[in-house]
Amino acid sequence: MNNVLPYNLDSGQYSYDSPLKGWKSSLGTKGSNLEDKVRDDGDARPLSEAYDRFTLPISNGGRGDTQLPGFDVHIYFDTTNDFQSNFAAQLWKRIDLEFPEIRLYPIQYKPSGPHRAGMFEVALFTPTQFGAFVSWLVINRGPLSALIHPNTDDELRDHIQRFAWLGPEVPLNMDLFRLRPEAELLDSKNNIITKVWVEGTTVKTKRVKVVECTN
Repeated sequence: MNNVLPYNLDSGQYSYDSPLKGWKSSLGTKGSNLEDKVRDDGDARPLSEAYDRFTLPISNGGRGDTQLPGFDVHIYFDTTNDFQSNFAAQLWKRIDLEFPEIRLYPIQYKPSGPHRAGMFEVALFTPTQFGAFVSWLVINRGPLSALIHPNTDDELRDHIQRFAWLGPEVPLNMDLFRLRPEAELLDSKNNIITKVWVEGTTVKTKRVKVVECTN
């Protein structure tokens, strides 16, 4: 009897909007082509909002918030390989020393959900952290591989289509993948929390405006 997976794991199920959708030029309506918007004098146009906050629907929760971080980085090693195991332990310690502001989880020596044995996780909360840590990891990951995925309101898509790898891919055991029963994501631009939860086989969401307290 074949196992029936609880989720559709075909990445072809997704559609893609044009990358130009939602683009608002700060230079007005003059010039409809992208080439017309490039300055020859070298003056910088306003920087993209992506420098300050993750692009929606990626969460912008902070380390002290209850909302999810923007990105998770899973770093894998072979538990049967002494060199990789020692390297992973040293890398974990270096990350703890080098990046005290990020969230670093303990090393897992047993399988955890879809992740095989030999893994630890890093949570990144801001574009600044992402840029600093991922560029650092490119140089310092050694023989280890790293899975990078965002946290959005579509957790399945985050793991089967919106991910990226540093190093050789380490297959996830998606037979064991299960959606979080509930989670929160933060839209820091509009001050809105998106609540995500699972009822049966249906993922539901609710957007809640955060009311700021004033003294």
